[in-house]
Amino acid sequence: MEIRRTALIGRSAARTFDVIEAAERYPEFLPWCAQAVILARDDRMVAARITVDYRGVRFAFTTRNPKARPQWLRVQLQEGPFRRFEGEWRLRELAPHACKIEFDFRYEFGSTLAGKLAAPVFDGITDKLVDAFVRRVEQQPPEAGPPVDSQGNQGVSL
Repeated sequence: MEIRRTALIGRSAARTFDVIEAAERYPEFLPWCAQAVILARDDRMVAARITVDYRGVRFAFTTRNPKARPQWLRVQLQEGPFRRFEGEWRLRELAPHACKIEFDFRYEFGSTLAGKLAAPVFDGITDKLVDAFVRRVEQQPPEAGPPVDSQGNQGVSL
């Protein structure tokens, strides 16, 4: 399965990237995510173990993801029921408080019984993944911008 999604969002690339990278918070806004544990994190990489529990199907996988904040995060499988599992989040700053998200993701389950059961569930999850992240980022308070006068002109001291 291959997924390609784009979205425009009224938040900075840095704010958006921080939500994408914070896997430990996924259970708060992804209903299928039962648990997410950060295994390692530094400026160049984040590794996490994600447990999916959705529609009676439960499985876990581990990823080790190179990153360059706030431009991209590559998703790479370390362990799990997948034969193939790779993707990339790319963020392009359009303005101080707007960015474009591009998400490309490819996966294929192994031929085990667990993989055959999980495949249709995971297809439904990934189809709506970018929308879930956009909603989460947009729930964050707007970022402070430059001063604006009563006429709507930016850069004017009040």
